Amino acid sequence: MIFCGGLIVSGKGTLWAHSPADGSGRWHSLAEHLHGTAGLARRFAAPFGGGEVAYWLGALHDVGKASCAWQGKLAAVASTGGVVGIDHKSLGTRIAQERGLGLFAGAIFGHHGGLVDTPTLRAMLRQRLAAWSGEVMSAERELAGLLPDLPEDLGSLVPKGWRGDPLVGEMALRLCYSALVDADSLDTGAHFQGLTGPLVRADANFGHLYKVFEQRRREELSGRGDSPVAGLRERVYADCLAAAEREPGMFRLGAPTGAGKTLASGGFALRHAEKHGLRRVIVAVPFLTITEQNAAVYRRLLDEDGGEPVVLEHHSQADFDDPDAGRWARLAAENWDAPFVVTTFVRLFESLYARKPSAMRRVHRLANSVIVLDEVQALPHAMLAPILDGLRLLVRHFGTTVLLSSATQPSFWALDEFKDVPCTDLIHDTPRLVSELRRVRYEWQLDPQPTLADVADQAMGERSALVVVNTTADAKTVFERWSDSEPERAAWHLSTRMCPDHRRRVLAQVRTRLDRGERVLLVATQLIEAGVDVDFPVVFRAMAPADSLLQAAGRANREGRMAHGGRVVVFAPQDGGQPPTYKTLVGCTGRQFGPQKADPDDVEALGRYYRNVYDMLNLADRQHIGQRIQQARQRWEFESVADGPMNAETKQRDRKLAFRMIDDDAVNVVTPQGAETPELRGELEQLIVDLRHAPIRELAKLRRLQPFTTNLHPSALRQTGVMALLRPILGTEVRRGALVEWIGEYDPATGINLDPNLEQFVF
Repeated sequence: MIFCGGLIVSGKGTLWAHSPADGSGRWHSLAEHLHGTAGLARRFAAPFGGGEVAYWLGALHDVGKASCAWQGKLAAVASTGGVVGIDHKSLGTRIAQERGLGLFAGAIFGHHGGLVDTPTLRAMLRQRLAAWSGEVMSAERELAGLLPDLPEDLGSLVPKGWRGDPLVGEMALRLCYSALVDADSLDTGAHFQGLTGPLVRADANFGHLYKVFEQRRREELSGRGDSPVAGLRERVYADCLAAAEREPGMFRLGAPTGAGKTLASGGFALRHAEKHGLRRVIVAVPFLTITEQNAAVYRRLLDEDGGEPVVLEHHSQADFDDPDAGRWARLAAENWDAPFVVTTFVRLFESLYARKPSAMRRVHRLANSVIVLDEVQALPHAMLAPILDGLRLLVRHFGTTVLLSSATQPSFWALDEFKDVPCTDLIHDTPRLVSELRRVRYEWQLDPQPTLADVADQAMGERSALVVVNTTADAKTVFERWSDSEPERAAWHLSTRMCPDHRRRVLAQVRTRLDRGERVLLVATQLIEAGVDVDFPVVFRAMAPADSLLQAAGRANREGRMAHGGRVVVFAPQDGGQPPTYKTLVGCTGRQFGPQKADPDDVEALGRYYRNVYDMLNLADRQHIGQRIQQARQRWEFESVADGPMNAETKQRDRKLAFRMIDDDAVNVVTPQGAETPELRGELEQLIVDLRHAPIRELAKLRRLQPFTTNLHPSALRQTGVMALLRPILGTEVRRGALVEWIGEYDPATGINLDPNLEQFVF
C-alpha cells in the first residue's frame, strides 16, 4: 500500500482524474476518464480516418495524473476547488512520440493550454520532463495498470495520406486535436454535472430531415402566391437537387439575388448528406443579420414540435480560454453537436485556425459534413490563401463537401490555392439566368457628389426606399434626417449597434409594412445586403466594392413585379465614410463599372473585377499575410498562425500577422435593454446574474443570450466613460473576446448609444 500526500493508492480504482462535483461524494476514476475520453475521441475521429490515432491520444492525455505527487495534491485541494499545478501532460506526450505518433503527440501536450509551434515542441517537452522527472517516473509505474493494451507501435495507425504533404498532416492534427479536447471536455463535464455519461447526440436521420424540409417548403411556397420569378426559383431548386446526387466534392451555386439560394442550398445540403451518409450540415454566412434570418428559415422548415431542436444558431461567443473565465466556461464552449448548424464565417474559420481547446472543440465536426458558404464573396481577401487551402484539404482528404453560394461568384480559381480543385456548377448557364432575372436599372450619382442629407431627402421623395451606407455613423446621420419629418413607424434604422433580436423585429415590421404597401424608409449598413429578404422599389447605395453594389441591387424589385424594373441609385457621398479596406476595392470597381461602363450584374466584368482585386492586393506574394500564414502552416507553427509570429525584438507575438477574419477582435456585449418586453428584459438580467455567479456556466443559458448579444469595436472602449458601462459576465475584465453586459443607454431605434465616430467602421 502506497501513501501519496495522505491519499492511499492501492490499485485500480484508487487513482483519480477529478475531485467530486459540488454536493457529490463521487470522485472521477482516472481509468474511467482515460477510457471514456479515448472512446469518444475515436467516435469523433473515425469518420475522417483518424479514429485509432484519436483513441490513443485520448487514452494517454492524462496518464501523468497517476503520479504520487499529483494524486496527493488533488486530495489536498479537492475541498477548495484549487488547482493541482503539477504537470500531467508530458508523460503521455513522450509515450505517444516514442511509440510512433510523432508530431501528433502535440495534441496531448496542448490539450489544456493549446497547440504550440511544433518546431519548439521537442525542446519544451524535454524541459518539462526534466523539471518534473520524479512525477513522470512515478506516473509511468502505473501505466501498465491503466492501459494494459497500449501497443508498442502506434505509428502504423497514422493514415499514410497524412504523412506526405505537411499541409495535410497539419489539418489532420487539427481535427484529431479537436476530437480529443471535445471528448475530454464532455467526459469531464459529465462527471461534474453528475451525469451517468457524456451527452452526445445520436447521428441525424437526414432522410427524415430531407422529407420534412421538402414537405414544409412546398406548403410554405403554396401560401406565397405566384410571382414572375417563382418559376425560375423552382428551376434553380431542381438543379440543386439534381446536383446533390453527385459524389462529395466542391460545388458552386452562382445564381442572381432573389433566385431562392437559401432554400436551394439547404435542399442540396440535406439531400447530399442523406445520399452520401454525411454527418451534418454547416451553413456559414458573413453577417449576423443573415445568420439570424437563415436560422429562422431553417428552424421553420426542420424543427419539430416536442423534438430536440435540429437547427443550432451560433455566432457571438466569449473567449472561453480567457484565464479568468475558469474551467466551467471552457466546458461550456460550443461544440456544434447538432445536425444543422448556422454560424458565421468568423466562427467557422477562426475555429479552424485556432489553437485553444474551446475554439477547436467543434472543428472535428467539419469532416464528413456539408459546408455551405453563403454569400462567399464576403470572405476577407487577406485570408483567402489559408481559407481556400483549408477548404481544398477538407474536400480532398477529409470527406467534406463544400458549396460556394453567391450571386457574385468570386474568381477563386484564378488563385493558386484553387487552380487544381475540380468543381461542379449547380447552374449550367449562369449568364442566361442572370438575364432572365434582371429586375433593376442602375443610375449613377458620382459627379457631382451628393451629401448624405441630399440622398436622405431624395429617399423621402419616394413612396418607399432603402438607403445602404458604409458606416454606422452615416446610417445614424440619414436616420436623424428622417426622424424629424417622417411620421411614426415610417423611418427605420438597422446596424450592428442593435442586438440581433432587435434587428429581427425591425426587419419583421419593415417586411409587414412593405407587404401592406405602407410607406417605409430604411437606412442600413451593408449587413442588409447579402441574403436579407426585403423588397423595395428603390435602393440608394453608397459607392462600394462591386459585389456590394450588386448585393444591394438584390433588395430592389426582388419579386420582379414592377413593369419597368426597380431603381438602384449608386452615389458617392461627399461627407460619407468608408472602411479603410474599401479604398483599393472601390478603385477596382470604378475601372469596370459606372456610366458608359458595365453594370454590376455583368458576369464577365465581375470576373475581371475580382482578378483585378487579387492582383492589386498581391495575394500571391510570399510576403502577403495570407502566404505567410500558409508558410507557418507548412511548418506546423500553430501559435504563429493563431497568435502571430514571434517578434525577435519585442519577444512578443505580432497579432497583426495572425489569422483573423476581421482586423480587430470585438467585445461581445449583451444588451438586455434590447428585449421586446420589460418581462423579458428582467428575465435576461436575472440570467446574467446567474451566469456571473454560477460555478457551472451552462451552455443553454449562454445560448439564450445570443439573440441579445452584439459586438463593440475596440475603438469604442477608448472613449471616456464607456468602460464604466460594461460589466463582465465571464471573468473579471473587459477586453478582447470577453462577454460583458451593457448597462448604458440603449436607443429603441438605433441601439447602443455611443459617439458614432467611434463606431464608424463597424458594419
